[in-house]
Amino acid sequence: MMTQRITTLLVALALITLAATAQNAQKSTSNGKKSTIQLTQQYINFLKKKAQGKQQIAQKRSSDPATVTREQKVKEAESTQENDADESFDDFMGDLNANFDDFNQSMQQDFENFRNQINEAYANFLREAWKQFDADAPIPQPKEKDVPPVIKPQEDKPQPRPQEDRVLPIKPVVVTIPKAEPQPEPIEPIEEQPKGDAPQYVDFTVFGTQCRIRFGDEERFRLPAVNKDAIADLWVRLATPAYNNTLHDCLQLRRDHQFCDWAYLHLLDSASQACLGKGNEATLLMAYLYCQSGYKMRMGIADNRLFMLFGSKHVLFNRSYYTIGDCYYYPYGGNAEKLYICEVPFPQEQPLSMLLPQEQRFDYEASAPRSLKSAAFPKVLVEATVNKKALSFYASYPPSMINENQQTLWAMYANMPMPKAISQTFMAAMKEKIAGLSQLEAMERLLNFVQTAFVYEYDDKVWGCDRAFFPEETLYYPYCDCEDRSILLSRMVRDLLGLRCVLIHYPGHLAMAVQFTDDVKGDCIMLQGEKFTVCDPTYIGAHVGETMPGMNNAEAKAILLENK
Repeated sequence: MMTQRITTLLVALALITLAATAQNAQKSTSNGKKSTIQLTQQYINFLKKKAQGKQQIAQKRSSDPATVTREQKVKEAESTQENDADESFDDFMGDLNANFDDFNQSMQQDFENFRNQINEAYANFLREAWKQFDADAPIPQPKEKDVPPVIKPQEDKPQPRPQEDRVLPIKPVVVTIPKAEPQPEPIEPIEEQPKGDAPQYVDFTVFGTQCRIRFGDEERFRLPAVNKDAIADLWVRLATPAYNNTLHDCLQLRRDHQFCDWAYLHLLDSASQACLGKGNEATLLMAYLYCQSGYKMRMGIADNRLFMLFGSKHVLFNRSYYTIGDCYYYPYGGNAEKLYICEVPFPQEQPLSMLLPQEQRFDYEASAPRSLKSAAFPKVLVEATVNKKALSFYASYPPSMINENQQTLWAMYANMPMPKAISQTFMAAMKEKIAGLSQLEAMERLLNFVQTAFVYEYDDKVWGCDRAFFPEETLYYPYCDCEDRSILLSRMVRDLLGLRCVLIHYPGHLAMAVQFTDDVKGDCIMLQGEKFTVCDPTYIGAHVGETMPGMNNAEAKAILLENK
């Protein structure tokens, strides 16, 4: 019984320790209830007294001649201590429960007051700290001369696969992607406000996904002029509790749908336009919601138009931007050569990340099934169905790099988890096709499947520009190129075989390699003391361990992928 109570106590003490940092934790409530600090001290004293009592009993046992009678008295004393402890614990928890609701309400009010004070100070800066900035020219996405696919000549007799290792002279340059950090959060918790029995809602869609937030007629506003004072005045209004429910609902949608920063940015755009229509008012509402959600945001003015700029730790290719401090800021929904920008930061703001550490939970609309078959292994025949609503998100996702390294572009596509619906259908079917096979036998089937089930075509011819695919897109669109195939195959190998993979970037070509735990021979690269065997899904008909002819190994780089 005491073990359960101690467990409960530890949870309570953790809450108390956090709560005690608040200013009101040092005061007694007006109705005479004990403060949190007093409750904590009460229980500390109780623990000390209990420990001292047990220590005295232990000393008595060791120093006095033991008799049955005296041992019985000791046991009775221990029982009395335990009963007293139970009563003291019950008293403590009763005081805590009686005090906690009042304390929690007071603490929430302190949080709200703190956030209001910060927003009032920020609004004052909005009246002063604006400066003209010139836009920086877009950083173009690197363009390389495409290397055409190679079809390996097929002889009458099956060609033997490599029997020896051949270590390729690839530089040991390993490109890694930083781990995804927790998403930004408001500077203080957002307290919902009571809205009566019939709150007003606004419905909208983002990437085909139905959403709803609380926003009523009383929250609508007009921006009378695009100038510093008008913007500051409305910022003060937006910072009142009246807009808490709108912000709370947006953050809840981000959690419910597991939206990444890029998807959340679009959610706020769609929500703001649904609330206020397209124009400066919606831009201001979006800027406020984005800022209060914890993100780096700046506002700019040009030609009687308000711009919202989002700060990013990534370089977004082919987009003009503004450099403010050590961060890139990109205008959302438009461009301007010059902007008057308020460069004052908001406390604890964080930049947008383009990483996709978890599946995006869009509403689901199944595509028509697509039949895909391996040429060399006809029994590897599966159907692929994707979520059509996710395709608009993928199309909006801008190519980018992190740490000024262009190779990180492909890793961000390859590291996105396979959507659950595809894992349960297409991937489950593929797993059945390779069940019971060795790593090499399974890999030969996966490799030939990607080599031969898809039609190769250049991005420029299909899209008019270079565009990488997420794995789900490759399963949907009729054409794909080398990078799309390597991204898909690397995802399949990690999920189906549980093996580590790297992408190999040659000038004009992207292949991949696998770290087998079985003894698999062939062309390989050594990275950090580990062997990765080449598997090229664009070298049509090639075996595991065969490099496509004409590759420049001296300039190749390895991109280490997350193994999940």
